[in-house]
Amino acid sequence: MFLSTYENKLDKKGRVSVPASYRSYLSNIGYNGVVCFPSFNNQCIEAWPQDRIEKISNAIDSLNPFEDKKDYFATSILSESTNLQFDTEGRISLTSKLLKHAKIKNSMLFVGQGKTFQIWEPTTFEKFRTTARKKSNIYRASLKWEKQFNN
Repeated sequence: MFLSTYENKLDKKGRVSVPASYRSYLSNIGYNGVVCFPSFNNQCIEAWPQDRIEKISNAIDSLNPFEDKKDYFATSILSESTNLQFDTEGRISLTSKLLKHAKIKNSMLFVGQGKTFQIWEPTTFEKFRTTARKKSNIYRASLKWEKQFNN
C-alpha cells in the first residue's frame, strides 16, 4: 500500500525520486513505474499502478459505445495518462503538462492514498489537508465510524 507523505524535489534535469517504499510496493506487484494523470478532483497528479488504470479502461469499455460519456471518460483519463518508468535510481520525469496542472515548480509531496498516491505542490496540499481533516471529522461523526471499527 501507499502510505504516509514524503517531500522530494525536482533535480536539474526535471526528474524526481519516487519514495523507496512506493517503488518497493510497485516492484512487489510487478511494476517498474507508475501511470500519472491530472486529478479530476484536486490540483494534483494522480499516480496509479498499471493494473488500476486497466480496471478503469475496462470500466470505460463496458459503457455504451454510442454514449458521449464513454468518449468523455476515455479522453479525460486515458488520453491524459502517462506511463512513467523508473530510471536506475528510482526517479521519474513528470511531464510539463502534469507539473503545470499541479502548479509544481520544484518541491512536491508524495501523498499515500492506499492503492494509489497523489503528487501535490506542498502549500496547496496543506490547504487541502486542513479542509480534508475538518470534513472527515464531520463525516466521521455522521457515519458513526467508531461503531464499524469497534465491532
